[in-house]
Amino acid sequence: MPAARSVAAMDITIHSSFLPHTDPEASLAFYRDTLGFELRLDVGYEGMRWLTVGPVGQPDTSIVLHPPFAAPGITDEEKRTVAEMMAKGTYASLLLATPDVDATFEKVQASDAEVVQEPTDQPYGVRDCAFRDPAGNMVRIQQV
Repeated sequence: MPAARSVAAMDITIHSSFLPHTDPEASLAFYRDTLGFELRLDVGYEGMRWLTVGPVGQPDTSIVLHPPFAAPGITDEEKRTVAEMMAKGTYASLLLATPDVDATFEKVQASDAEVVQEPTDQPYGVRDCAFRDPAGNMVRIQQV
């Protein structure tokens, strides 16, 4: 019988996650004006912009909206693949939570965001809805 493994607890938190954007102004409008996130950083470099946004009252959790092709060494073929996946909404996703998914859905839908799924009770036990952000990223919002 193998010996039991000991795992030491580590103090790790999620600080930032990255999502690509294709239009910084449209992304800012969605995350700030529609979802109510605050803009924390707006960094430009060589005609590109990185926007750091996050939920008000949660200063230690952020999303960095980045230009998808800013990575050094990305090939033209890779750029085409990423662009195709972003257009289909299969490249990146984000899962958010709210105490009232129906009210949140109504507010987001009123902003003309692309609705993917209205609030639904899923067979795996959560109630959620889904939208695409201006870059095509899937944004799911579940009730907690």
